[in-house]
Amino acid sequence: MVAGCVILLLALWQTLPRWLPSLLAHWLPQGSQLTLQGNLHWRQGGLQLDGARFKAQDCLLANLGPTRLAYRQGRWQLLSERASVDTACLSKLPAAAADSPPLALDRLQKRLPPLDLTINQLTVIPWQRYAGQLQLSADAEGQRLHYQGRHLSAEALLDPQQQLRLNRLTVTPPNGERPLRLTGKVAMPLDMASVPEQGALQGEMQTGYLEKPLLLDMRWHHRQGVLTLTEKGDERPLATLPWEVTPQQVSIRQGEWRWPYSQQPLTGGLSIALHDWSKGFDETQVSARLNVITAGHNGKGNAVLTLGPGKIGLTDSDLRFQLTGQANLADFSLTASIPGILGGSMLNPTLVLQPGALLRLWGNATPEMKLEEARLPLAGVKVTANGITGRLQAIINASDSYWGRFKLHLDGKAQDFWPDHGDWQWRYWGNGQLPPLQAAWDVAGSGRWQDSALELDRLSTGFDKLKYGLVTVDAPRLTLSRPLRWQRGQQAPAFNGELQLAASKVSFNDGGHLPAPVLALQLKGSAPDSFQLQGKLQAEQIGPIALRGRWDGERLRGEGWWPKQSLKVFQPLISPDLNITLRDGEFYAQSAFSAARVQGFEAGGHWVVKNGGMWLKDGEMSGLDFVMSYRLKNHRWQLGARRPVMLRIKSFSNLFEMQNITADLQGTYPYDEGAPLTLSNVGVDALNGHISLSALRLPQHDAAVLKLDKVDLSALFTALKPKQFAMSGRVDGELPLYLNHPKWLVHDGWIANAGTLTLRLDKDMADAIGSNNLATGAAIDWLRYMEINRSQARVDLDNLGELTLRARIDGVNPQKNAKREVILNYSHQENVFQLWRSLRFGDNLQEWLEQALSQPGEQQ
Repeated sequence: MVAGCVILLLALWQTLPRWLPSLLAHWLPQGSQLTLQGNLHWRQGGLQLDGARFKAQDCLLANLGPTRLAYRQGRWQLLSERASVDTACLSKLPAAAADSPPLALDRLQKRLPPLDLTINQLTVIPWQRYAGQLQLSADAEGQRLHYQGRHLSAEALLDPQQQLRLNRLTVTPPNGERPLRLTGKVAMPLDMASVPEQGALQGEMQTGYLEKPLLLDMRWHHRQGVLTLTEKGDERPLATLPWEVTPQQVSIRQGEWRWPYSQQPLTGGLSIALHDWSKGFDETQVSARLNVITAGHNGKGNAVLTLGPGKIGLTDSDLRFQLTGQANLADFSLTASIPGILGGSMLNPTLVLQPGALLRLWGNATPEMKLEEARLPLAGVKVTANGITGRLQAIINASDSYWGRFKLHLDGKAQDFWPDHGDWQWRYWGNGQLPPLQAAWDVAGSGRWQDSALELDRLSTGFDKLKYGLVTVDAPRLTLSRPLRWQRGQQAPAFNGELQLAASKVSFNDGGHLPAPVLALQLKGSAPDSFQLQGKLQAEQIGPIALRGRWDGERLRGEGWWPKQSLKVFQPLISPDLNITLRDGEFYAQSAFSAARVQGFEAGGHWVVKNGGMWLKDGEMSGLDFVMSYRLKNHRWQLGARRPVMLRIKSFSNLFEMQNITADLQGTYPYDEGAPLTLSNVGVDALNGHISLSALRLPQHDAAVLKLDKVDLSALFTALKPKQFAMSGRVDGELPLYLNHPKWLVHDGWIANAGTLTLRLDKDMADAIGSNNLATGAAIDWLRYMEINRSQARVDLDNLGELTLRARIDGVNPQKNAKREVILNYSHQENVFQLWRSLRFGDNLQEWLEQALSQPGEQQ
């Protein structure tokens, strides 16, 4: 009999995992199941189980790892290696009966034997982040809790009077690095389903928004309390939230908050109500109102966000909201009327904006840009964790102090779009003014942003004209030859595309023009603010000019090479008013340039003309060599930056022949006192002599002297062809030239003979003068032919063109008497501008001789 009982007990022990769960099923909730893993073992004075699983309707609610139960020194000791609880399975448990008494805390405390419970790894799903070790100790003095995890730790004591002393609670919020620390006391209710009647909790938290810790203080009594948030060391709280808890709702009424740390201090109120919260989270109805008061350039503004009533559920939400009002910030304002619905699960909500949703902004977006109005219609837009879906529109009216006024329209469609994720297709159009270039512009195009690739597949933007300095560009237009594509990201960023800029004509202030220029550019780099460019510029037969450069987001730098070309292709660049026809020669050039918003356009390089030839209005030029180095900055040319601009002309034919023309130019144009312009090395072989000009500095301080060296009068008179008289021989002279004198162009100049001069009067002119009276006839006979051995003339020319010439001529008439000296004092005044137009020197001299010789007292 005894042996049979022993055998029966051993059998029951070995089959315990099979029959014990069935036996306990009577006391387990309906639909739940307990499964023991392995057999019970007795080891080292204690029972050991490999594990256990508890399911609620096929949902694994709890999973217990290897566990050991022992009884030592009058205390039960329960040790488990690990345990996990899935809170999502709690909803699978049947609801408690309405007449079942709630669990009383004091009775639970009395029923607990002396116990030491340890779970080395406790995990509560979905808060796996806060997994850690749990230690619970129960005795007559109460229950002590110690929890230690990486992101959560706590120490607490519940005494027999149901007073919970929270000695330490440290928790690190999700996506945070700084923990929240709490301490305090809570009077626990006897009924576990009730809210603690009174308590006080104090906390401290370091945030990334405040330099000092944030202090939390929550106190309550009889279901009412106040939560206060204050920066450490500050007397005024950042938030004061009065709250109340009843069986029907949890509410915050007339809460106040402020945020003085931004550029625009913010204040406002907060009210929240959670209705029917005791029915469970999914059945709780939420309603709230939050307002923000701002003060800025447009006075005070008030924006209000209202929520609900509606619900926020773990699996399904339905909460209406409306954002209305105006916010006035320091530099701009915005108004909103945005109704919407919040749906979906709490972990993945969906935000759908209703018809009439509109956001408007205006003000000073930056110190330079004034946003007159930006309208963003938002109706139908849906926002989820995957991105934005719906029609995206914007209408912007703005003006920039530098770039001028403009208006832009944007319209597109997005599908699950966030930057570098999803798809967004758009088109745009607009127009505006560009005061720096005195232009009006328009733009239109379309593009797409798909994942990390941004593409502009169509672009057409043009100007009615562009005017910069001495240049005017007619009807330029920029288009795409190949789409612009920007592959964003850190791995392999890329930016490339091809542009074409064409214009009908580029005109210069002097009357020349560049016919139909076309600039083609290839762009290649890593981003729109970092790329290299390469291309060419051609204007019909002019060019192509090879270009290359780079853009760094602030400055455009580049170089250009102009290959050798026949000089004849540049005929359009010369004003038709000059009546110049290019005949032969070669031209080539090289330039470097830089452009930025503040500095404007800068350039530097050199131009070279070799053996140029051209037909002029009244002659021709050949053997032209021209070398010019230059710099252009702030609309000013620095000519001859390293060495002077050099002009050399072998031959120039107009009224008379000129050879070996030279001129050097160095300085700044337009010039001023601090940056002068100097013309030097000016000389020409003409009239069988040499004519030169001393250095001319602009602005002029000293006269530039025009020197005549052995100029042949016979060659001059042959070119001018006067009929009334002729002269031969050579003269020297110096004519001081003034360009900015208040009165004179030439002052105190002189001309003198350089050897013997001869003067011959036309016979018909002399006979006509001498026939008037006998005395005049006798005098004119001495002047019919003269050999002049000394002549001296003083020359003055004012800036109105009045020429004053005072001359003394000493000579003889060898045909009359080689020993009798003839002295002629000659004074003449003439408007040289009219004289040069007529070139009738002989007529003027004949008139003077008639007047002078008719007065006997003036002849000798």
